[in-house]
Amino acid sequence: MSATMKRAMAAYGQQSLDVTVMSASPHQLIVLLFEGAIKAANLAKMHLESKNIPAKAQEISRAIAIIEDGLRLSLDKNTGGELAENLDALYEYITRQFFEANVKNDIEKIENNIKLLTELKESWMSIVPTLSEAQKAPPAHAVQHGKA
Repeated sequence: MSATMKRAMAAYGQQSLDVTVMSASPHQLIVLLFEGAIKAANLAKMHLESKNIPAKAQEISRAIAIIEDGLRLSLDKNTGGELAENLDALYEYITRQFFEANVKNDIEKIENNIKLLTELKESWMSIVPTLSEAQKAPPAHAVQHGKA
């Protein structure tokens, strides 16, 4: 594939993602954040297996940023109560595990985080807001992510 074609595909991918994000509900945005963190973690694992340490570190940093700047910052601890506090602690744990995986090149920690993030995403996806809920204030089950 030519360099021009690669740039075009990358632009298409970014534009497609931009459209998806702009049209997504708050509930769907949380799913997208989980998907992005899982994708970055899988890429980090792949790069670690192929001994590409700089690329592994970059993908772990990307996963951490999604967790810290997306999932954790979207928590509404005032409204979400104990559930939000528990999710915050879990996100902090996952971030810590990614840091350790990065420093020690520990593939098992990456795999464990992938499993945790996948389970969280599946749990979040099982919560399907109704159309009327989506048009009102955030649904009661989504208050742990204040913007969801």
